[in-house]
Amino acid sequence: AIKHIPEISMDQSLANRLVGEAKFFRAFNYFNLVKIFGGVPLTVEPYESMENMYLERASVEQVYAQIESDLRDAVNALPAATFYNNGNRITKYAAAMVLTSVYMQQGKYADAASAVKTVIDSPHALATNNDLALGSAYNKIRTTDGLDESIYSYEYNATISNGGWWPTYAFNSAATAIFGTYSIFERTYGPTNQFLNVYAANDLRIQPNQFFHWKYTNPENGKEWTAQGNLANCWYYYDEEAILHTSRGTKDWNFYRLAEILLDAAESIAQSQGVTAEAAGYLAQVKARANMEGKTVDAIAKDLQKLGKQAFIEACWTERLRELPLEFKMWDMCIRTKKFPNISETTPGQVTYVDLVGAKNASGFTFTQSDLLWPISTNEIQRNPNLEQNEGYSRQ
Repeated sequence: AIKHIPEISMDQSLANRLVGEAKFFRAFNYFNLVKIFGGVPLTVEPYESMENMYLERASVEQVYAQIESDLRDAVNALPAATFYNNGNRITKYAAAMVLTSVYMQQGKYADAASAVKTVIDSPHALATNNDLALGSAYNKIRTTDGLDESIYSYEYNATISNGGWWPTYAFNSAATAIFGTYSIFERTYGPTNQFLNVYAANDLRIQPNQFFHWKYTNPENGKEWTAQGNLANCWYYYDEEAILHTSRGTKDWNFYRLAEILLDAAESIAQSQGVTAEAAGYLAQVKARANMEGKTVDAIAKDLQKLGKQAFIEACWTERLRELPLEFKMWDMCIRTKKFPNISETTPGQVTYVDLVGAKNASGFTFTQSDLLWPISTNEIQRNPNLEQNEGYSRQ
């Protein structure tokens, strides 16, 4: 697409958009690869012959340079619209969101603080609480497609591409006894009780039926389910129509939403400029939505401005754990910061940070330097002998 669309006689604005979308996806995929494996073979030309197929690994810096270039082009080429108002196609704001993440992941915080403004100034908006129960913002995010908070989502549809097993991750295996739709349930991504101590008692997100739940009554047959061992199960994945009737999940999956960009904005400004009123305001917006005591954004921001730079940055990290616990953002943060959260077993809301290498996780595993990257697959190495294995792993 990137090579040949410019050769086609067609509307120039459409051509620019299609090339921008292609560059977005090339960058998005390379971003995931470089985070997981480090430097990877880098090609920007389509394979149209059998020549030069077995490339050596490019450096991490080379891969990131290409990602940044593609995303800057995409930001300039794509429509200034929200994702759902653009027919679920990639937008300027989705590209700017990923570009912000790319800068953050490299520690380029001044660049991130600049890129993030594109999304901050967009029509996207946080979902709001109608109440602190099933009308909360978090239940809207769980149940509703098309929210202005969504910056980039994967679309699920009952007949074309349904959500597979995602709805079943809301319960443990005992739930098969109260539903007749799925043959297997499992809390695949359920948290430990210690992790839940990341939340203070007045945080809406730790209340039942927000992100997590412990009890459920099937409204159609009255059968009751209770979490085994009092372990939290993932209400965030609960899709009522799929669970009760169709076994076909239709809730779109948010890759990026505005709450994350607010946290990116707060941290990148603090990292590059210090604790400003602007940075505090962005973090306060995320915290205020979860506050059950009616504290305003301004009041929370005023308190945040009293923090020192490192304390504020760590507050951003902790809020990321609280806001995005079931969206697979935590390991990226650990890799980026080289820190691991030490969540208090006794004091809810208390989190400190230790060096990632040498830290011990909840299963008692101690992280080593080689754990920061995955190994290159041995069948890829057999196919391409120019590939070098990552440190700490065997080529065979």
